[in-house]
Amino acid sequence: MSSLSYTVIIGLEVHTQLRTRSKLFCGCSTDFRPDAPNSQTCPVCLGLPGALPVMNRKAFELSVRTALALNCRIAEFTKWDRKQYYYPDLPKAYQISQYDLPFSSGGWLEIAADDPGEPVRRIRITRAHLEEDAGKNIHDETGRGGDSMVDLNRTGTPLLEIVSEPDLRSAAEARRYLEEMRTLLLFIGVSDCNMQEGSLRCDANVNLHIHHADGSKTATPIVELKNMNSFRNVELAIEYEVKRQASQWQKTGQKIGDVPKQTRGWDAERGVTFAQREKEESSDYRYFPDPDLVPVVLTVQQIEDARKQLPETPAVRRDRFQNQLGLTAYDAAVIIDQGPEMTQYFEHTAQLCGDGKTAANWVTQDILRDLNAAGTPVSEFPVTAEILGTLLNWIREGRLTTKSARDVYSVLKEQAASGQSIAVGDIEVIVRERKLETVRDTGALQAAIAAAIAAKPEAAADVKSGKHAAAGPLIGMIMKQVAGADPKAVRELLLKTLADS
Repeated sequence: MSSLSYTVIIGLEVHTQLRTRSKLFCGCSTDFRPDAPNSQTCPVCLGLPGALPVMNRKAFELSVRTALALNCRIAEFTKWDRKQYYYPDLPKAYQISQYDLPFSSGGWLEIAADDPGEPVRRIRITRAHLEEDAGKNIHDETGRGGDSMVDLNRTGTPLLEIVSEPDLRSAAEARRYLEEMRTLLLFIGVSDCNMQEGSLRCDANVNLHIHHADGSKTATPIVELKNMNSFRNVELAIEYEVKRQASQWQKTGQKIGDVPKQTRGWDAERGVTFAQREKEESSDYRYFPDPDLVPVVLTVQQIEDARKQLPETPAVRRDRFQNQLGLTAYDAAVIIDQGPEMTQYFEHTAQLCGDGKTAANWVTQDILRDLNAAGTPVSEFPVTAEILGTLLNWIREGRLTTKSARDVYSVLKEQAASGQSIAVGDIEVIVRERKLETVRDTGALQAAIAAAIAAKPEAAADVKSGKHAAAGPLIGMIMKQVAGADPKAVRELLLKTLADS
């Protein structure tokens, strides 16, 4: 079989649950309650006759904030539409959504390119629109023919759907786009993005542009992928689907036009996609304006006020960390990718110690290592940013060496593990009790250096002749005699003493 040349075309539809206490058009709670199905419903979200919806203002405000963070244009006039389809988890038999007049359009999100040497890739955003969620079907997966059930707790939950242009060119790019999107949503505080609870979901539209020898192209039918509950599964599903479509093209050739657009599910256990149904077109949903909801009108001033209140985005924060705090691109990415809590921990630490690079080194190495080992969030970590920032400031002031500071850090962790509460004041107590403070008495150092030279004259002669590697045993002796001495200062003073002798 001859090799096939093609371009992968991917567009993503991201659905994120907005962080509101109540649903989009009624007062029911949005809490995640799988243990109490159908306990958070009312006549409005159940679609009972005579029940009228009222828009949740907070949900709309969070939607506008997100669209602005995605560089979208905000419409001054937007309306609600009914999207008609029947499914057991949709009690009204229609979904309140937005069709031809969404509240935002024409944005973009930047991600790292596949080639590290290339500039960032700008992925265009077609639109972001607000809609209500459906319920959840719960199927018997034992194979014993049990009943399927429906939980309507999620029905009416506010969802923001963010639709990208088909600008993504690989499964890896799709994953990076989702990771960057999640980071943005977390930092601007609009969603908790918990994929396990359904707060962040994604559908992927995938097809190939087949390249022919004469320079022409043929597009394979678009496949919409569903049932992907993690970023890794999104990546795996797209990778599989690309291979499946390429194989299908090689088998069918020009007959590809006979294959309809499909919606396919992802079977994570088998690692394959499977056909679910033919893909619907917009005409299949028979959209029409919702007669029970008035349009939403925004003034230019309201849009500008929302723009001014927009929190700092991850992209802006990365630039600030690199340009103002001296972090590398890698360190900035590692910290920000941990989420808002870790980023705040780092910033507080850096502010207290006055050295962003040192704070980043400790946070990305010591703190992350210990957090991962303990399996706890940084908010529950006993060594607070105030404690760490103060400890690192002792290094900057020359009161502690890095080694001594790590000794103090270890003691603090041991005390916390034993059930003791720890505070900033414990640093001074530990340093005093263990005599860890950096020795600034050059007289004591000179005496220790003289004693070491007298004890190891051959090593001293080697160092004096230029063999600086031989200084190790001498420095070791000096450090044992003078607790709290700075190894770097000891080495410099030792070399100077031997050079002057």
